[in-house]
Amino acid sequence: MSRNSIKIHTPAGKRWLEKATAEAAAPKAAAAAPAAAKAKAGRPAPVGAGEVRIIGGQWRRTRLPVAQHPGLRPTPDRVRETLFNWLGQDLTGWRCLDAFAGTGALGFEAASRGATNVLMNEQDATLVQQLQRLRERLDAQSVRVLRGDGIGCLRQVAPGTLDLVLIDPPFDHADLFEPALKAAAQAVSATGYVYLEAPQAWTEEQLAEAGGLQLFRHLKAGAVHAHLLRKAPQDE
Repeated sequence: MSRNSIKIHTPAGKRWLEKATAEAAAPKAAAAAPAAAKAKAGRPAPVGAGEVRIIGGQWRRTRLPVAQHPGLRPTPDRVRETLFNWLGQDLTGWRCLDAFAGTGALGFEAASRGATNVLMNEQDATLVQQLQRLRERLDAQSVRVLRGDGIGCLRQVAPGTLDLVLIDPPFDHADLFEPALKAAAQAVSATGYVYLEAPQAWTEEQLAEAGGLQLFRHLKAGAVHAHLLRKAPQDE
């Protein structure tokens, strides 16, 4: 008779079967528990919905709070990791400007990886206060926080003096992208980089018109298009 065909017709018989089944399962559950705990311990703790994590550098794994703010959209971990892989991980001595800083995830990531001068510009007063608190918490001496218009900030930079410009405007403000790129193209050095985060891919023609930039790397992650740009070589 197979196990599946066993039928118990009395209450005492049912209690006996339930006890025997539980005793048989107990050793398997005990054996599985250490393996499950080991697997869980090997995984990094998940990042909460209200925070982002610095990926690399001196503040690696440090969690930064994300304010509950309409339209605030932190750059995803995967995108930031890919961006700084493209840039070569070590930004020692670099001069950077995060024109639409928001949570500060991009700017603090650059500072964590050795950037000497990181200017974070943000227009919203509440976010500026949070950036200041994070700067103090990390004792980020290379970081300066400025409140103001992102495009205006870029236009005030001396031409050709930056190694990296980070442009991540609110996606629902399409009018910001082209002027921000044109200003960034003026501010960045001939060997520097401009990072653009946008809701759609920019074509070579659009980039050329926006200050003579050309695509170096591109990544699509969900609704985000990440572009790493460089200045097009000048004809001699």
